Amino acid sequence: MPVLPSWLTEPLWGQFVALLPERPEYHPDHPLGCHRPRIRDRIVFDKMLQLLRFGCSYQAIADTTCSATTIRNRRDEWIRLGVFARLKQIALESYDRIVGLVLDQIAVDGSITKAPGGGEVAGRSPVDRGKQGLKRSGMTDGYGIPLGRVLAGANRHDSPLLAPTLDRLDNLGPLPDDITVHLDAGYDSDKTRTLLDERGLHGRIAHKGEKAPIQASQRWHVERTHAWQNAFHRLARCYERRATVIDAFFDLADTIITVRSLIRQAWTTHRWDERPHRRP
Repeated sequence: MPVLPSWLTEPLWGQFVALLPERPEYHPDHPLGCHRPRIRDRIVFDKMLQLLRFGCSYQAIADTTCSATTIRNRRDEWIRLGVFARLKQIALESYDRIVGLVLDQIAVDGSITKAPGGGEVAGRSPVDRGKQGLKRSGMTDGYGIPLGRVLAGANRHDSPLLAPTLDRLDNLGPLPDDITVHLDAGYDSDKTRTLLDERGLHGRIAHKGEKAPIQASQRWHVERTHAWQNAFHRLARCYERRATVIDAFFDLADTIITVRSLIRQAWTTHRWDERPHRRP
């Protein structure tokens, strides 16, 4: 059974392969010109999707078609080329052009997940008996499309991560004149309000000590996006130790979420050759 449906995998691969540089099948420096052929990029790409979705180890996903070392080496090569970050940016631009990002309503919140292996951005989790954990401060538009994130240890408070998270708005091009940022009670402080005023943003912040159901504002969009991301088990229980690798997997997950939402919303308004017969 495929890890993702073909109507989602094929568009992802079509854009992904367009970002890859051309590589010869055999290494040109080999003296006999007959070295083992290079493993096809499509095989490694499918392995990366399986790793992201199932959260298993590299050794468990390796088989006769591709070794664990090849997966790691190709992953690092693509990270150096900036392929994952560029793929996510193209997905956002496509979504904005066809459907439209709801940038006048922004939601930001943090989410803590497990990080049993520790690593560069892991810390003692206050909700898991001091075990190693990972916090991501995520930002979404008014529908829940992930716009960016900041990674930190699980022991970091949400409030200091707000400024670097909002910096991700600079990569989105022209922004609306009036932007409202929806935040939970963890951001209820004068420092947060001053930060928003300096950036020309309006804040809708839940007050500490007052019951505020998540449906009372548009803050629930970012909570739903956290749930979408946690459906990828490599993000919900992260064994990666390097921040660049974790960001790459997050970029790939965010791309899948964005493209999936794009296809679902465009299904009723657009027609294309590979359009699913039923609404996804």
